[in-house]
Amino acid sequence: MATVTIDHYSDLLCVWAYIAHARTVELQAQYPDSIDWRWHYLSVFGDVQTKFKDQWQERGGSAGYAAHVLDVLQDFDHVVINPDCWTRVQPASSAPAHLWLAAVRLQEGRGELSPRSEETFAWHLRRAFFRDAADIGSQDELVAQASQCGFEPQPLLDRINDGSAFAVLCQDMLGARQSDISVSPTYVFNNGRQRLTGNVGYRIIEANVKELLEQPHKQQSWC
Repeated sequence: MATVTIDHYSDLLCVWAYIAHARTVELQAQYPDSIDWRWHYLSVFGDVQTKFKDQWQERGGSAGYAAHVLDVLQDFDHVVINPDCWTRVQPASSAPAHLWLAAVRLQEGRGELSPRSEETFAWHLRRAFFRDAADIGSQDELVAQASQCGFEPQPLLDRINDGSAFAVLCQDMLGARQSDISVSPTYVFNNGRQRLTGNVGYRIIEANVKELLEQPHKQQSWC
């Protein structure tokens, strides 16, 4: 059976990745045995305060960005936004949450967590921030969220403390830099030959998947 590998790059604090989660769920439902997802994380919100200062100072700073997020989400009724998100609650960085996801990836790879644990925890953390206004940049909050998601925190902390989770996260960052990926979310297909970035509709993503599944070899050489 033909399969398509999708390298998915995102930042947990990115509103467009939050919106786009429903599209990955639908793709998994329509092609349950045909897509191999590989999750990677970008530091779009690696330094939140500097981002607001550099990119939003002329547009109202953090308050302007919070208003922007609320405005964006008015057009998408499948996701919920907490009014405290980006107003009262502003994580310092998305990196701590990404580090925990790297630890989950390691544990999943070792067979110590069930398949799709990384994906499950990523969605849990996105909702914790956007829907519940939890500060997922806080280590204490991440410990609590891991427990809420059904994970024993200590083995994940062990992967962070021994440096191995940092190594995995650095691999993601290096891969993004080498491929010149800076937009969240970004979908990379066909060993890097095809790329979709940002707020891309479901049908466009599906069309790329279907074409690769139906003609996986011919499309690489046709001109």
